[in-house]
Amino acid sequence: MVYGLVAIQVVGFYGVAGYMVMGWSFLDALYQVVITISGVGFGEVRPLTSTVARIHTMTVIGMGMLSVAFTLGSFVQFLTENEILGYFGHQRMMKQIQALSGHTIVAGYGRVGGLVCDELAAREQPFVIIELSHERCAIAEAHRFPFVTGDATEELVLKEAGIDRAKVLVSVMPNDAENVFITLTARQMCSNLVIIARAEGPSTPKKLRQAGADHIVMPAAIGAHRIVSLLTNPAAVEFTELVTKRSSVAIEMDEMPIPNSSALAGLSLRDADIKRRTGVIVVAIKRSDGRVEFPPSGDEIMAAGDSLVLLGRRPDLDRFRQQYFGG
Repeated sequence: MVYGLVAIQVVGFYGVAGYMVMGWSFLDALYQVVITISGVGFGEVRPLTSTVARIHTMTVIGMGMLSVAFTLGSFVQFLTENEILGYFGHQRMMKQIQALSGHTIVAGYGRVGGLVCDELAAREQPFVIIELSHERCAIAEAHRFPFVTGDATEELVLKEAGIDRAKVLVSVMPNDAENVFITLTARQMCSNLVIIARAEGPSTPKKLRQAGADHIVMPAAIGAHRIVSLLTNPAAVEFTELVTKRSSVAIEMDEMPIPNSSALAGLSLRDADIKRRTGVIVVAIKRSDGRVEFPPSGDEIMAAGDSLVLLGRRPDLDRFRQQYFGG
């Protein structure tokens, strides 16, 4: 726009100077240039009988039209560029969401939801945010997180987030009633979806269970438990932080079910020699009937349908999955 305005001024200066060289007054020359560039159709101030005057006027018309068109185009682009970029950015993000499968849907991008998304992004886990607030959606967009603007209690919004292809739904709305309603709606839409819901009130977990939640998290209860643990057993808390939070150690705990095709089925822990081969430690064995072997002895036989609770670094866990479960 600045370049266009400068070009118009240059054309105006050139036109006025040319007419004044031909003997016109400054006011007549300025008026002639203005009506020429604007194209209002008024008659000439003086008759353009000479060839030089006509060539000069045609030059001013051509240069003036180009300058004005460039300036107007820049102004229109300035007004519409953000909307156009926003539209195409939204379309690109919707295509990205439609291509996701086995992802996590996070309903609510508030204080808790933001922390959940940060952790998922750090672990490179695919996820989609559902948020009704445009301000929070702008924050998610600034972080380049895929999101859907809308009410997570609406079936159309859940479908837009790809609930039929999702693996997990995390409902972390600050209102318990919304979490119950989101859980109920999602469970009716997808019976095999894993639902993790946030609860604040003491009576909410029962309602969430009845609505279909698989796991319930109470941030207030977790915070209270951590405070008591720091008071009564600080060494255990420090060890947990050491193995789960500090990047220099980067140790994680994971649970992996044993499929029928796994080479571990029918082997004992001693024969499998998992620690030497992969670097991970088998902390416990969850039997298919609900029993838990903790800590498991070397003679424990692993069977298809059991689950192994493993402790180790992420590369070692990936190596274990690749070696025994084919990735």
